[in-house]
Amino acid sequence: MLEVKQVSKLYENDRGVHNIDFSMQRGEIVGFLGPNGAGKTTTMRMITGYLNPTHGQIWVDGHSMADNPKKARRKIGYLPETPPLYPEMTVQSYLRFIANLRDVPAREQKMRVGEAIDKLGLQGREKQIIRSLSKGYKQRLGLAQAILHQPDLLILDEPTSGLDPKQIIEIRQLIHELGENHTVLLSTHILPEINAICNRVLIINQGRVVLDERPEHLGRTMGETFEVSLEVKGPRERILTELRSLETVSAVKEIDAPAPSESATATTDAAELTVEPAAESVKLLVTSSDRSDIREALFFRLAGAGYPILEMKRESLSLEDIFLKLTTDEPAAETGYAPDQHEEVDADA
Repeated sequence: MLEVKQVSKLYENDRGVHNIDFSMQRGEIVGFLGPNGAGKTTTMRMITGYLNPTHGQIWVDGHSMADNPKKARRKIGYLPETPPLYPEMTVQSYLRFIANLRDVPAREQKMRVGEAIDKLGLQGREKQIIRSLSKGYKQRLGLAQAILHQPDLLILDEPTSGLDPKQIIEIRQLIHELGENHTVLLSTHILPEINAICNRVLIINQGRVVLDERPEHLGRTMGETFEVSLEVKGPRERILTELRSLETVSAVKEIDAPAPSESATATTDAAELTVEPAAESVKLLVTSSDRSDIREALFFRLAGAGYPILEMKRESLSLEDIFLKLTTDEPAAETGYAPDQHEEVDADA
């Protein structure tokens, strides 16, 4: 659906994006991440035809943006961070205006406008002046203009920026629904949106793509070890011995040692009390020796020894952790994704 091949945008001071290279298949929702100034907006403007690349080629559904820009743009719906709205128009008149700009056939315009209004939840606001709409409804209207001509590819730049939590949830749901019929490239600074909406992640830093992966494979791509946190009921030393004897375990670390506690129970003689130690539990962090899933092995070993597992949870790098590793100079060098230190960032991204 979209191919971006070795695309660069250079300026006189050498700021811009450098050899961006990725593709998107039909039906994908791809999250486009990067720190301020990384080149996200510049890349999206080149994809949509607002900027011409210095080098490289962009194809949209087989149409070259350089050779057939009109055909390529017809395949694209674009929502900039600030929706391109005319505040003095009504919702309905604005969408009819956009339909004319997008060469929607006159006989289909009423139907297309109605469909967009229904899909984006704008019913009852057709006659409302745009300037009187809340920010959430302005974002909905921005999405409506982006899908009015039924594009195959949607480019969305910070679609939930400035919205309240309720509006963010609503817009996320709309984007998820739009992804059923459109290919979506979504730029956002809100990392949880990627996990909630996207099935693939692109991270850009200093004008270069530093990661292109599915969310569920991010840890493996970063060379992450397989770690499990456990809470186990039983004697501490025996549990540690059992776990350390497993060949698939490379390390066992105690997370926090519980302070000794006692529970008092009354005997039949009210004058006497017997004090018994409380049942012991231990919290541990267990690391696999070869990055394989060790949860079954842990379960069977501890169950066989008679030590019940009270809690088991896999520990993994969050998207926030990975983002910071790839977009700060020192960790980036450690992961092998270090950008050229002589490059500067894109000022308008």
